[in-house]
Amino acid sequence: MTSSLQDTWQPRPEDLSNSNVIALMQRFGIADYDEFYRFSIEHPDRYWREVVDFLQIVWTKDYDAYVDLSRGKEFPEWFPGGELNWTDTVFQWADEPQLRSRMAIVAEHEDGSLTELAFADLKSTVRRFAAGLKQQGIKRGDRVGLLMENGVEATVSLMALSFMGAIVVPLFSGFGADAIISRLSASGARAVIATEGFKRRNRYINVSAAIAEAMESLPSVELLIMKLSKDGSGLPEGATAWSEIAATEDPGGEAARMSANDPFMVIYTSGTTGKPKGVVHTHGSFPLKIAHDSAIHFDTKPGDVFCWPADMGWIAGALIISSSLLRGATLVCYDGAPDFPDWSRMSRLIERHNVTHYGSAPTLVRGLAANEAEALQGDFSSIRMLIVAGEGIAPEHYLWHQRTFGRGECPVINYTGGTEVSGALLGSVIIKPIAPAGFNTASPGVAIDIVDHAGNSLERDVGELAMREPFIGMTHSFWEDDERYLETYWSTVPGTWVHGDLAVRSTDGGFFMRGRSDDTIKVAGKRLGPAEVEEVLLELPGVTEVAAIGVDDPVKGQKLVVFAIPRKTADMAALPQQIAQHVEKRLGKPFRPGNVHLVRDLPKTKSSKVMRRLIRSAYCGLPHGDLSSLDNPSALDEIASVVPPA
Repeated sequence: MTSSLQDTWQPRPEDLSNSNVIALMQRFGIADYDEFYRFSIEHPDRYWREVVDFLQIVWTKDYDAYVDLSRGKEFPEWFPGGELNWTDTVFQWADEPQLRSRMAIVAEHEDGSLTELAFADLKSTVRRFAAGLKQQGIKRGDRVGLLMENGVEATVSLMALSFMGAIVVPLFSGFGADAIISRLSASGARAVIATEGFKRRNRYINVSAAIAEAMESLPSVELLIMKLSKDGSGLPEGATAWSEIAATEDPGGEAARMSANDPFMVIYTSGTTGKPKGVVHTHGSFPLKIAHDSAIHFDTKPGDVFCWPADMGWIAGALIISSSLLRGATLVCYDGAPDFPDWSRMSRLIERHNVTHYGSAPTLVRGLAANEAEALQGDFSSIRMLIVAGEGIAPEHYLWHQRTFGRGECPVINYTGGTEVSGALLGSVIIKPIAPAGFNTASPGVAIDIVDHAGNSLERDVGELAMREPFIGMTHSFWEDDERYLETYWSTVPGTWVHGDLAVRSTDGGFFMRGRSDDTIKVAGKRLGPAEVEEVLLELPGVTEVAAIGVDDPVKGQKLVVFAIPRKTADMAALPQQIAQHVEKRLGKPFRPGNVHLVRDLPKTKSSKVMRRLIRSAYCGLPHGDLSSLDNPSALDEIASVVPPA
């Protein structure tokens, strides 16, 4: 993809003089950003020593070295000899006079009510909850499921588990009993902290029923702690109220001293096949990577106001907590639907809380753009930074977001990584121009390459996104499954982490994503990323959302099949032909879709990622596999009902 120079965002004078990345570069005496990135790769020990000081990471015992690779590149031991508990870095901000009385967490609920907690009160609240957990028998190293809507209680729960040395197992708030059972049984969880339920589009979502069903099949779970809802039916038999645990007397004391390689989280993510993978993140890896990215990519500073509505069950839940609180910024949470009571909800939330950093999934941006009259009713003057992540974004939606929510001034940071790598593999920094929908840098400290299946570097062709060296933020392995971890990431090209994403270098040294490699479409020997097709089809005025998949074809190997959600004003009879012609015109005759189907919905996760794997399985009559992360199962029924491939 190319973009015009006038569409490329340019750094502002204040970005070139007063940004975090400039401050860090000055510490090294480096004036050129590309030289700075190279330094981070060639001298990671010196880079991270300066970074942890710049980020004010609190260590209870200094580390002896940057990394121990005695078990190989696949199993690095970060900061050997060092001890820290990542919650201590958050609590230090309560001692800063200018932050002590500021809100650490502001949770806006769908009904408009607020729950707040100041930095000065955060440590004592976390200590009380941790003390209550200990009184209930939870110990260091125990795994504890967390199924709650984002907000004060969820944040306190996650931090209290880390504070005492236990391990959180996040669960998606929309999970059914089977998904809950599979994750908690695989991790050997001893307890669950859950919500009774919450409102979404003014409809009560009953979570306690799924929890109760799951508990019958989880003999290892000895303790259920539940946050009660005013719309619920009350505390289940044998459960303990969240408020009772939180009312435990503050015993004082400090956080558990943890090795940098001690886990604080096991978070499950679905692959294209098999059971979910238990990704392990440690005290000295995930939090440091996210604090780094928040400073370098998002330019987050103490006193900022950070809002990125996301479910606590996905990696974004822990990411937004770390991005804001580790940097001394206020975390603004929202637990309702982004279009309730109408599409102005997000802009008015930004105005109410003077949000400086706003993150969202591209799907939400598309929804806002399609409902512009309502979406733009709030005041965006407080916004300093926009972030998009979770899936690819088309340049037109990227530019719409920049020109509206960003007032034509603020950058949009496209950010891509994944559950297994914590934060960014690719991102942008605000001291370089940013092309629409592009990434202007690999994340410092991550040795990125684009490779073919043999591991050869590619300069201008689409290839696999790969990491040549181990990096801060990478999973410590999969929970009790080293073999699957090695097979998933290290088997394609020995000695290289192959991530499963397709990417291409741009002519200016940046990058563009081209979708997942397991979604790659290969027509008559020609590789095509689904994102490339989707990007051009979103140019059509009659299309609001689109997904492209490849299905078996006896002549071409695969043929392209397109599923599109039309606008209400579109000519439904003519649109399929328009779509086919547009792909042919933009991408070439070999890529003309074999079939085009208009649908009402596309299957998505709670974080709004379109699940092409499930589209393909429903369309081709194949087994669906793991559906636990699916938010809208009815979309599969519609896809399965259309005319299947010949």
